[in-house]
Amino acid sequence: MTKWILLECFSGSPGRVIALGSTPKSFVPLANILRNPLSLADAESALWQACATGVPVAQVSDDGRRTVRAEPLLITPRQAHAVRLWVGPVREPVLAADPMGAWYFDLTTNRSVRSVDLLDLYGVAPENRAAELAIASAFTRLVTNRDESEALAKIVNSAPGTEHQAVWTIRRDDAALRAGHFACRIVVEPDDTGVRHVLLRGVTQDIGAATAVAAAPPPTILEYTVLEAATEPGEYRAIVNLRSLRLIRWIGAPMPDIAWEDLPQQPRPQIHPDDLEAAKAMSRELARHRTEGTVRLRRIDGGWQPVRIRAALMALDQHTTAGLATVTAE
Repeated sequence: MTKWILLECFSGSPGRVIALGSTPKSFVPLANILRNPLSLADAESALWQACATGVPVAQVSDDGRRTVRAEPLLITPRQAHAVRLWVGPVREPVLAADPMGAWYFDLTTNRSVRSVDLLDLYGVAPENRAAELAIASAFTRLVTNRDESEALAKIVNSAPGTEHQAVWTIRRDDAALRAGHFACRIVVEPDDTGVRHVLLRGVTQDIGAATAVAAAPPPTILEYTVLEAATEPGEYRAIVNLRSLRLIRWIGAPMPDIAWEDLPQQPRPQIHPDDLEAAKAMSRELARHRTEGTVRLRRIDGGWQPVRIRAALMALDQHTTAGLATVTAE
């Protein structure tokens, strides 16, 4: 039976296969899936057209035997993150594709941008659909797998060409737990003014109920359960990028009243300018020992909240570290 094929276009042109139906594929050549030369030629032509124009392609092959469809996954009208492809007998009905959507993390500005399709997949209500938000917000509905440290290390290092693929559990806004297949690559692209930005371009595919997909992690990860159990009332734990001093993600509930989501109606997340040197000194000291200090963080109401931070070094992989911060209000 014919299945949809999902190919990435993270670097601007049709690339490798990342899923066959609901089964993830590890960036394999399309020729490994479509072995008929005529089908492969039809597919490649449709893929290039869909990726270049951002417009879906629906046609019948020249010999009248095959239906060919190529549907780009977009955020902006001309930037395809992926293309889903159907090449099947002309008399075979085209099946509905899994829900899926595009996204990117701007690692230069620490912002996350999501497509409308991805917000649909997450079940986000119309009034909550801010187009941009902080990267840390992207983790609030995800139950990550054992590869989370590897994924966070790649975000910290931000090396162009780095790829990641995983199955994580998505906690939709209606509380449904879904298995989400994520695939992404770090690329460097200029913005409209010519300034180079480091972007993590990705696509997410809903591959079924989390309880029915063996690769999906359970809704409670043991390490985080232990950390949350050791957290006293009024304490909040966060993973922090020691290079940029930016929040990577909260562990457990976020600290209330602090501007960290980078929503349009809120102030930008920020350490008080007068406290930046103290924060940088704490980051440097973590190379030798645990440290603590007081800094002021921007509040949602525009004011500044003094917080006490106790920080320890956290290994993400053999070569990459982050800060594990315990934060309390002063």
